[in-house]
Amino acid sequence: MKAIRIEEIGGPEVLQWEDVAPVEEPGPGEAVVRVVAAGVNFMDVQQRSGRYPVQLPFTPGVEAAGVVESVGEGVTGVKPGDRVAYAGQPGAYAEASAVRADRLIPLSDAFSFEEGAAFPLQGITAHYLIHEFRPIKKSDIVLVHAAAGGVGLLLTQWARHLGARVIGTVSNEEKARIGLEAGLHDVIVYTRLDFVTEIKRLTNGHGADLIFDSVGKTTFTGDLQAAATRGHIVVFGATSGLAEPVSPNMLMGRALTVSGGSLANFIVTPEETTRRAKGVLDALREGWLKLRIDHVLPFSQAAEAHRLLESRETSGKIVLMNATPDA
Repeated sequence: MKAIRIEEIGGPEVLQWEDVAPVEEPGPGEAVVRVVAAGVNFMDVQQRSGRYPVQLPFTPGVEAAGVVESVGEGVTGVKPGDRVAYAGQPGAYAEASAVRADRLIPLSDAFSFEEGAAFPLQGITAHYLIHEFRPIKKSDIVLVHAAAGGVGLLLTQWARHLGARVIGTVSNEEKARIGLEAGLHDVIVYTRLDFVTEIKRLTNGHGADLIFDSVGKTTFTGDLQAAATRGHIVVFGATSGLAEPVSPNMLMGRALTVSGGSLANFIVTPEETTRRAKGVLDALREGWLKLRIDHVLPFSQAAEAHRLLESRETSGKIVLMNATPDA
């Protein structure tokens, strides 16, 4: 079989599509999944570039959709032939992968394999961010950084569905258009305008009741100024680097709350993963939540997928496809 292998840390060029040993028979509690599509995520880039250390050599990718080929001892929840998706399991950039069977998400015929690979990580991330920190009320003002990215677009739709006024930051006019189409009430092109000043102007000085920040270093200090009194800031990423430290006493003046979000802490059990995935799939099925798949490329072009992601030339999701899925 073939898989993307990384033998050394470096740029996108280190991603090599090559012959590897076939996946062994699944062990107890495992299933072998024939991968049809795999999602591309910043975690993959961070592992490839060395920002998130992993043992070399390795096959990247933690999110995919495909068909169960075989199951190991003790597996009862899935069977060969089932369409499934999964997240948080390594080795997705391959024609097949052995994964924990209890982490597989049933994928109905209503969804394509591209959609199955696009929704788990970003969709479940949006689910926990929306539900776990501050209940959104119809009077709330929600600020979403990187609003035209995969998670940002889902957060925008979900917060608007709950009745909030949603303001987003983006890097250019094209992404502003995409954000508005997804449901943003107002959009700030942060390369032209200071987002703190604009938030205050757009809200008549009130600020944002809830801020979702996946950017980190270049936005967090501004978040502290842009948040409303008794506002809540959720930091769940660091695409620009780690945010500067802050003294808890600095939060007292306006009674601000800061939380850190990490997906792994919100899919601790298979039951929690299933519940959150179901919430996302139900929303997609009902039609008020929509995925944006920006690029679909063959596995052999994984380097181009990483280049696109790192250059911020995308809005939504990049998916890698098996050229001959037979599914």
